[in-house]
Amino acid sequence: MSAISRNIVWQYLEWHFYNQPKAILKAWKNFLLFDLNYFSVFPLIKTFFSPLHQYKWFYPRGLDIPKYLETFFSNIISRVLGAILRTFLILAGIFFEISILIIGFFIFFGWFIFPALLIFLLMKYAQ
Repeated sequence: MSAISRNIVWQYLEWHFYNQPKAILKAWKNFLLFDLNYFSVFPLIKTFFSPLHQYKWFYPRGLDIPKYLETFFSNIISRVLGAILRTFLILAGIFFEISILIIGFFIFFGWFIFPALLIFLLMKYAQ
């Protein structure tokens, strides 16, 4: 084997097993961070019981019990609807986060297994 071909083989091995795994991990991390920001999981958890779209009714002046009850229940309904909507968004964000973790795991470790699999298949079917 000549010096040039050893150099090319060494460059390939360095690229495949050193440079590219770092790039795959960096891309995987970027996907995970993008998903957290896209679904705003942590801000949704912080504001879980906030009113939906900040719709709030203000209590009237004076002693008007039916208006107080109407305002109270309207604010409660707005907070419950906000919590329901935030629950679905948080669950969707967690689902996609787990999906990205699983897919990234298979891509990362598949990157290392692929050359051995390729050599195995070439040896098996080249007979």
